[in-house]
Amino acid sequence: MSAIDVWSLESREIMPGFHARIVHTEHTTHLYWDIEEGASVPAHNHHHEQVVNVLEGTFELVVDGTPHELNAGDVFVVQSHAMHSGTAKTACKILDVFTPVREDYR
Repeated sequence: MSAIDVWSLESREIMPGFHARIVHTEHTTHLYWDIEEGASVPAHNHHHEQVVNVLEGTFELVVDGTPHELNAGDVFVVQSHAMHSGTAKTACKILDVFTPVREDYR
């Protein structure tokens, strides 16, 4: 496999205000998000482990009812089946890494 210029990949709006560029490997899915200020994702869970990497901005992540303010450079691991939601307090760039692969994002 050769290097991938992630920011040149086609962006897909997965939900209102959440635009993703997606890279799949054999065992993981990487979503490079551009998130609009004020956009939010409703409470949900999934069997995937999710590693949230905030690259730019401020994002409030609520996991099992506990809010966490994440800023650029912060990483948060969301365990499998944990209920979580979130809101972009500012425009954000976030890298989410999921394992196993998110087939629903292929």
